[in-house]
Amino acid sequence: MASNKKLLILPGDGIGPEVMGEVHRVIGWMDKRRAVGFELEEGLVGGAAIDGEGAPVSDATVEKAMAADAVLLGAVGGPKWDDLPFQQKPERGLLRLRKDMALFANLRPALCFDALVEASSLKPEVVSGLDIMIVRELTGGVYFGEPRGIETLPDGTRRGINTQVYTTPEIHRVARVAFDLARKRQNRLCSVEKANVMESGVLWREEVTKLHAAEFSDVELSHMYADNCAMQLVRAPKQFDVIVTDNLFGDMLSDAAAMLTGSLGMLPSASLGDVDASGRRAALYEPVHGSAPDITGQGKANPLATLLSFAMMLRYSFDLGDDADLIEQAVQDVLAAGHRTGDIAVPGAAVVSTAQMGDALLAALDKRAA
Repeated sequence: MASNKKLLILPGDGIGPEVMGEVHRVIGWMDKRRAVGFELEEGLVGGAAIDGEGAPVSDATVEKAMAADAVLLGAVGGPKWDDLPFQQKPERGLLRLRKDMALFANLRPALCFDALVEASSLKPEVVSGLDIMIVRELTGGVYFGEPRGIETLPDGTRRGINTQVYTTPEIHRVARVAFDLARKRQNRLCSVEKANVMESGVLWREEVTKLHAAEFSDVELSHMYADNCAMQLVRAPKQFDVIVTDNLFGDMLSDAAAMLTGSLGMLPSASLGDVDASGRRAALYEPVHGSAPDITGQGKANPLATLLSFAMMLRYSFDLGDDADLIEQAVQDVLAAGHRTGDIAVPGAAVVSTAQMGDALLAALDKRAA
């Protein structure tokens, strides 16, 4: 029972508030039908926070996030804020949350539901039954390394600088998360880098290998270069179980893996920190899709990725695996019954609205819980 667990909800921008509305409905259902309750608080992030509080995320919201048992976020960004300086853009709010909460491990499942096999751009036999997990290091690497910036050279031309840097502790902590996940799945981990051309990749491979020998020798470990991994994901993705990689490669590979399933609108994610002395782990959950400003307010958004992110939250933050299973099974039920929002509908198929998809999911939950 998750009663009195603090959950901070940050709907954000674009379709964020719409999909988060369906999560609120499921939270209400669980409170009544499963005796699973939360102490809910809501805040602003992204463009909504810029408009309402003058910054992509306020100090007060960050404090609330640090105090919460979990944070559930919708989406950030939109053309309204495109002309703002880099440090003031909506996305900086999400980056600050990840940094201040020390969320170093991003979990991106790529699961192809049976009913959506035809929605993938790959052949059905390639993606049918696909279930892989990509663990991306989230707070280091080239996105955060110093020095960085843009400078003007003596001849008047300019140079952009970013630094790829990793330390042993940064590599070990994200690899531990990946090894632990592998033990709970098929016990296979593939570590991905570019050790053939990058010193940071050499270090990554050596440190993952050392950790494997010291603590996880029961897990089957393999190594792969990032460019080959990208090719293998579209050639034979079911060869993978868990993939662990750095920030840059993880960003790219997880999006590639996401499209194997047919739609970003179906995929959740979790960003996790270390476990503290009390056993609490800082965590933020969000759908992979963006704010989709082109369909904002039209009732066309697919809420399933956000609902599956909520299921991940139940599993990883509150150890409520049975309740997470219930939501995931209900999602399978609504898809098997033919319910489709526009992003996952085949030509000529009937399309349901955001709220109608929520209705179908609640009905499936009722049936499962009966």
